[in-house]
Amino acid sequence: MDIVTREHRSRMMSGIRGKNTGPELAVRKAAHALGYRFRLHRKDLSGSPDLVFPARNTVIFVHGCYWHRHEGCRYCYNPKSNVEFWTEKFKNNVARDQRVGQELQQGGWRVVTLWECETADDDGLRKRLKQIFRS
Repeated sequence: MDIVTREHRSRMMSGIRGKNTGPELAVRKAAHALGYRFRLHRKDLSGSPDLVFPARNTVIFVHGCYWHRHEGCRYCYNPKSNVEFWTEKFKNNVARDQRVGQELQQGGWRVVTLWECETADDDGLRKRLKQIFRS
């Protein structure tokens, strides 16, 4: 049983953004502060990656733990209502992520996924970005 009406839930869900999210802005801020330069949401690349580092042939996707099913994460829970719909939705999201990643790799790109939960710790995020670009 949902604690809000269907109309209210619909309004809430329609407000969820796909670009310029809080976690994405945190990654952009950290990358820029470290001197890494990037492009945003290049539509000519499969999946329109959140950050594109052309000089390093690297793309970064900043995935929400809930929507993209970050296994083992506390934010990756299953809804209790409309279970069939959500199961299919999540399955399709994960399949699309895998397909897009393979297409980009075949095009010569290194694909990195940063999870929403990783962006909460600024120091940890900076270390992770340094680690990504060291290799």
